[in-house]
Amino acid sequence: MAFMKNYLLPILGIFLAYYYYSANEEFKPEMLQGKKVIVTGASKGIGKEMAYHLAKMGAHVMVTARSEEALKKIVADCLEHGAASAHYIAGTMENMTFAEHFVARAGKILGGLDMLILNHITSTNMQPFAGDIHLVRRSMEVNYISYVVLSMAALPMLKQSNGSIVVVSSMAGKMASPLVAPYSASKFALDGFFSSIRKEYSVTKVNVSITLCILGLINTDAAMKAVSGILSIDASPKEECALEIIKGGALRQEEVYYGKLGWTNLLLRNPGRILLEFLSLRSYNMERFINN
Repeated sequence: MAFMKNYLLPILGIFLAYYYYSANEEFKPEMLQGKKVIVTGASKGIGKEMAYHLAKMGAHVMVTARSEEALKKIVADCLEHGAASAHYIAGTMENMTFAEHFVARAGKILGGLDMLILNHITSTNMQPFAGDIHLVRRSMEVNYISYVVLSMAALPMLKQSNGSIVVVSSMAGKMASPLVAPYSASKFALDGFFSSIRKEYSVTKVNVSITLCILGLINTDAAMKAVSGILSIDASPKEECALEIIKGGALRQEEVYYGKLGWTNLLLRNPGRILLEFLSLRSYNMERFINN
């Protein structure tokens, strides 16, 4: 009984309150007006749609991807849609030096940073894993390590603005999924790293929010081509998905679930994990974290 009173009941209350209030927060497009936002992987798909939504909200938009021609058109479209300003820097996130320098250049152009949206991935096919270590390494470097590099390079600016990091992930980073082992490993890594530093920021009073976006199947050209003839589930629209990601970041939500997930949405939230994380923090010397 003492355990329930001291631990289980408080965490149950926190859990219910978190989902009640997060579900009832109201998003307003003007939250992004004048904000300085980076979107990676923005030459097509969800990234392009996020750039367009941000432009319509009056944000300063910086986009990056490998295709310079595609980025030029997106910047022109963003300006037509009403962006406060729109810029691009082309490059590959396989190059960690580019990733770090990109953030520095973007910050100088924008004059700071309010939101970093990490959305890029390396190309992958759905097939049984046959020992391709190069694919594993590339998936981890592009889908995970570059996210760490970009977020750490942006952190000083985000601390100044009390800004946000938005990490686009997948159901494959919350549950085991066949035929995408290297991709899944990189997405699980995102959850482990960014959920951990979210706890660190909370303890050390760093006012930078981290939103992890768990997506189901989205109807991007790349996703539809990858699952054709292999996966039989309905895809959700990329335009609406892009908006939900932006909303989650603006509202500083810890996690966003989007897609035709049904009960999967609720089950993946994993209250058992939330309880264990809450209890484990009680074993740490919090004052030492704060002092350091």
